[in-house]
Amino acid sequence: MTEASNPVDQDLQELVGEWLTVPDAAERLAVPLSRVRQWIADREVVAARIGERSVVAVPARFFDASGPRSDLKGTVTVLADGGMDDTEVIRWLFTPDDTLPVPGAPIDALWAGRKREVRRRAQAEAL
Repeated sequence: MTEASNPVDQDLQELVGEWLTVPDAAERLAVPLSRVRQWIADREVVAARIGERSVVAVPARFFDASGPRSDLKGTVTVLADGGMDDTEVIRWLFTPDDTLPVPGAPIDALWAGRKREVRRRAQAEAL
């Protein structure tokens, strides 16, 4: 996680909505804490420090019932390779975009099965 020392601003916390701390994610998915930490280390999901206590948390929408969304890692990689840090990646994924074929933000398009369109836009953003 590249944003380990800087808590995210309140606007981003509200934009994302539901965040899961590492222990909350582990409990929700019935996996050990170490597995959630490994997902963060492997960049299958990205995390940020939030709140007054500056706790590490992951947007809840990065997970489905079985773990990290399979379509997320490649998108995160494209955005990070383009120079975005974890906070910027999260902001990009959750910022509404009226030009998407699915109303809402890129994360909504991923949930709707539009991985190719989201990755195309991520690549364009990274240029």
